[in-house]
Amino acid sequence: MATSAIGPGFLTQTTVFTQQLAASFGFVILMSIILDIGAQMNVWRIIAVSEKRGQDIANMVLPGLGYFVAFLIVLGGIAFNIGNIAGAGLGVNVVLGISPTTGAMISGAIAIAVFMIKEAGKAMDRITQIAGFVMIALTIYVAITSAPPVGEAVVKTFVPDQIDILAIVTLVGGTVGGYITFAGAHRLLDAGVRGQSALPQVTRSSVTGILVTAVMRVILFLAALGVVAKGLAIDPSNPPASVFQLAAGNIGYKIFGIVMWAAAITSVIGAAYTSVSFIRTFSPTLEKHHHRITIGFILLSTLVFVLVGRPVKILVLVGALNGLILPIALGVLLVAAYKKNIVGDYKHPLWMTLFGGLVVVMMAAMGGYTLVNELPKLFQ
Repeated sequence: MATSAIGPGFLTQTTVFTQQLAASFGFVILMSIILDIGAQMNVWRIIAVSEKRGQDIANMVLPGLGYFVAFLIVLGGIAFNIGNIAGAGLGVNVVLGISPTTGAMISGAIAIAVFMIKEAGKAMDRITQIAGFVMIALTIYVAITSAPPVGEAVVKTFVPDQIDILAIVTLVGGTVGGYITFAGAHRLLDAGVRGQSALPQVTRSSVTGILVTAVMRVILFLAALGVVAKGLAIDPSNPPASVFQLAAGNIGYKIFGIVMWAAAITSVIGAAYTSVSFIRTFSPTLEKHHHRITIGFILLSTLVFVLVGRPVKILVLVGALNGLILPIALGVLLVAAYKKNIVGDYKHPLWMTLFGGLVVVMMAAMGGYTLVNELPKLFQ
């Protein structure tokens, strides 16, 4: 889940918002972490207790709703995976100097190879863990070399100069929006971690996933803040690459390539796995061939990027739709938490319901705002 969240978009968002808000972006990170935890704890606990995937729970709450949610997630997964493949190609281009298209094809082949291994689940877990460690370790090095004003960042995290609501919602959507919050929950089901007896482990894992993304977000924020505080100009065409290069020279630029590739390839794997997990329960045939479908999913994303490039308009549209998936899915799961035919005798804590409800209202309002404002731009 954590490495699914840390993708090319994550790197760019964090850099751009740091450039806009400077040290006050720390407050945005803090608020988003709190909302992320509120969303993810609810989703993971209810899925673990019901022992059912998100789409099946949605269909039990309202027949047909699970198919709608699955459609949105698969549509978003394909579109964003095109972006993830593009990011992986860019990472290979920076490190090895080969074209982004060739780098994308190599990366797609590596992602497909993960799902061709007999123990694909364990391979996926291990690769994403290693990649996550590498990303954080390399970004720490860049953050140290950029020498950020840490004291100011700490103060402004609690007493910001300005509060940007849209930035908070963007970060929440990027961390637990769309398919991402289900990535870990569905993976736990597949690994046999389920039922009320597993709740302590599930709760701990859900919070740990958010904290791992938070660590990466904070380190990247500090790296960018060090550059911004010195008054250096960040290249708007590739903000994160510019930060790494300005902070640590050519070595920093190569490090950016590695971090970008690791972030992108783990997001490719996470998006493909989770998107397919949303349709595999709809028929025995889909369940039997889900690994092949996952491979096809990655192949399709790679081919679209190689043949068409990154379809910006589709990404914008699906991005707006993606912002609505979290409030719909989380809202449905909160209703499911009080249905005995879904969760049995489990009693969902009231404070978690209220916490989750707050996230639903905030994300629905901002997701709707984004949809209304972005749709007209696509047809201008």
